[in-house]
Amino acid sequence: MHLLPIVSLIAFSSTLLKSAEPYFPPPDSEGGWRTAQSAQEVRDLAGMDLRKLEPAYEIAQRSSGNGGLLVVHNGYLCFERYFGRASRNANPDMASTGKAFTSIACGIMLSEFKDRIPEGLDTRVFTEKYLPEAFPLNDPRKANISLGQLLCMSGGYWGEGGQPSGYVMGKVEQFAAAPGQNYRDIDKSSLDVPLWKDPGAGYSYSSASPHIASIVLRHVTGMELQDYIMERMAKPQGWGAWGYCLNRGDFVMAHANGAGSTALHATDALRFAYCLLRDGKWKDRQIVPADYIKKCQITSPYNPHTPYSLQFEHNADGHIAGAPKDAFFKSGAGGFCLYIVPSLDLVIYKLGGNNDQYNPALTGLPQPEPSHDRDDWKPIPGTGFHEGSLGGQALWRVLEMVCSAVRE
Repeated sequence: MHLLPIVSLIAFSSTLLKSAEPYFPPPDSEGGWRTAQSAQEVRDLAGMDLRKLEPAYEIAQRSSGNGGLLVVHNGYLCFERYFGRASRNANPDMASTGKAFTSIACGIMLSEFKDRIPEGLDTRVFTEKYLPEAFPLNDPRKANISLGQLLCMSGGYWGEGGQPSGYVMGKVEQFAAAPGQNYRDIDKSSLDVPLWKDPGAGYSYSSASPHIASIVLRHVTGMELQDYIMERMAKPQGWGAWGYCLNRGDFVMAHANGAGSTALHATDALRFAYCLLRDGKWKDRQIVPADYIKKCQITSPYNPHTPYSLQFEHNADGHIAGAPKDAFFKSGAGGFCLYIVPSLDLVIYKLGGNNDQYNPALTGLPQPEPSHDRDDWKPIPGTGFHEGSLGGQALWRVLEMVCSAVRE
């Protein structure tokens, strides 16, 4: 007499289990992300408030001449809008956002080739085995730099920009500019950047550091960074056309820059972030070690100076008040930023960029015809959100506003 209800309960439970299975989007060529488009779908399927996403997009528009905003919550692409030269299939220069790809590639390398680099992030990499190009060393202190310090910007390298600064346990120190990367000889110029502090003694944002990490990857894996990313991430996740911005006018860079300049379709940048959201899994395959991703979200022993771990800014200290403490993200010049918020099942991609960052000659990839309606864009004075003023505030504000749109 009780069999039917029990059988029905079992069937109902099985249905719930199936519906709870993690979702992974097929490639765009096979249908792409599942979407929630109307306000009701965004509310009922994606669990978001569309009215609160609109102001986040408005902030994105104020912060750069070109760009867009994409949001995935609960596996639903529930917001996708572009302006200026940006579009779904554009391949803009993502600038330093590409540092995140270098870091994750290194995380995969450390798991896959553990026998070749058994000390992992603790490995002191300035040796003939890992960096033969660096010898003779131009500073004996470099022999003490670990891979973890390179990926946390705490190797002691001079920072970049006209007025570079560094941090020692949160306190700012400014110093004179030093030579940085030269794209004509990206390896040598990165290896030759002088030290500002002893390894581990401070944090300074230096693009030489992640590029040197990519040279280590090249020697350990026997593959170029771009090829390694292609095989370990792009193909499994089903990316469309992508590349690095290697074409620099009258020359082609010999190696992809580990410091950035990846160029992905917007929906593929989301796939990369979504894989990290799913603890490094893609369908039934563990692509990225879950423990490495966790290290990107918390204060690193390699960098006690700032909330920057393995090429990601993290919010473990709650400095972004309107975002969960497990949020982590990577930004890039021009207003690009890729965000992951595990506790909210949320990934966000904010595109930005000046006109030059959308030049198809950088990658040589075919591009859709861009809109030129914002080619002469100028920031609105006094907004405090445009790149070059308080651009970082726009990045944080977009994160806070999208998080606030998640319905409880």
